[in-house]
Amino acid sequence: MKKVLRTLGVLALGGMLAACGNSSGTTKQADSSSAGESQVTESKSADGVTNVTIWSPTDTAAIEAWWVEKIDQWNKENPDIQVKREAIDRADAYAYENKITTATTSGNLPDILYVDGPMVSYYAANGITVPLDSYFTADDLKDFMPSTVQADTYDGKLYAIAPTESSVALFYNKDYLDKAGIAYPSDTDIKGAWTWSQFLDNAKKLTTDDYVGTNIIMDKGEGIIYALGQFFTEGGAEFVNEDGSKADGYVNSDASIKTAEYLNEFIKNGYANLDPVKDEFLNGKAATLLGGSWNIADLEKSNLNWGVSYFPVADDGKAASPTGDWAAAITRDSKNPDAAGKFLQWAMNSDNIASYASAVAKPASRTSAYDKMEGWDSGARALMKWQLQNTGVSRPRTPSYSVLSTDFSTAMLNIFAGADAKEELDNVAKNFDENYEMYYK
Repeated sequence: MKKVLRTLGVLALGGMLAACGNSSGTTKQADSSSAGESQVTESKSADGVTNVTIWSPTDTAAIEAWWVEKIDQWNKENPDIQVKREAIDRADAYAYENKITTATTSGNLPDILYVDGPMVSYYAANGITVPLDSYFTADDLKDFMPSTVQADTYDGKLYAIAPTESSVALFYNKDYLDKAGIAYPSDTDIKGAWTWSQFLDNAKKLTTDDYVGTNIIMDKGEGIIYALGQFFTEGGAEFVNEDGSKADGYVNSDASIKTAEYLNEFIKNGYANLDPVKDEFLNGKAATLLGGSWNIADLEKSNLNWGVSYFPVADDGKAASPTGDWAAAITRDSKNPDAAGKFLQWAMNSDNIASYASAVAKPASRTSAYDKMEGWDSGARALMKWQLQNTGVSRPRTPSYSVLSTDFSTAMLNIFAGADAKEELDNVAKNFDENYEMYYK
């Protein structure tokens, strides 16, 4: 019970998880459901039809249209299982999470609930969602990106499944590199990626009175652990232990402290801004950018002479890259879990994931989906796909993720502002361990 009662505070994190999540929050689906509170349906209606309800955040017009088309197709082909989706407006960043909180305490969760990847462990540990292993076999999961399966698994069981992924790479301004006499890093061979030392040295060379050498601050919330977390992995550090129950000795290890101090070199020396201007790289105010797959479309439309390379690798060659996106889960309140599972099997097939990923312009979570998608066999998109298949690592899997993420972001911002790295990371470890001890032991 104490785990459920803390849902309100924990789910507030959802408003921060924007680095890889839905970004619109203003488009409403025309006919998915009423705007009022949904109640979980009975197992069957009077006419013997099984009803399945989905909650997910509102998204772009293209994705809203995808949902209408696919649900209509399913309902026509499966008259015995009728699916309805409620698209919940996220113009208020906490509206979606607050709705889940209310439903969790009242027992009115929908059959299928979309959650952001880092929160899968929280929902699973608190018994809010149920395992999906009976709906997705080991052979099925071989077609999904390793990072997708990793992020959606908790305590050895699959608790969610994501249709799309995300990745972060190094974008660079070719004109600025030419001016500084710096060779372009490779976009086809990770052995030609910039190492940490090269990244820092080149950021120094690229910094001028008119622009900084790089942009490493995606945002000051979830973007810190999302975009910068894999530097820690490459540096030989871990945020928590293997089962996600302890942070002391991990997030504040010598390797973690060294990595934090390395990243601070960019801010401390003025090679990167702690408060970047809007579209800093796109507007020529930064020579390089740690940017996501979502940046590609805007860059392609721009007049910028740009290139892309892999997420910087450790000096010893160790490579890791950020991943993660929203995933579908079946809730404990579902009166029709098998019907919900049957729908998810269909919704997450290769064809549907390909059309969904194309509509949202994100990497697909299934390898086979790329055979049905255009533009992913060369250039920046191909590099992102390669990283997902070869170097992608999910964020830490722990039910206390919200505490870890918020405190780690605060610690890194304090370090960038001049605070001692060891003291800051010790505080992260202390707060995490106290939280886990209180609620999960």
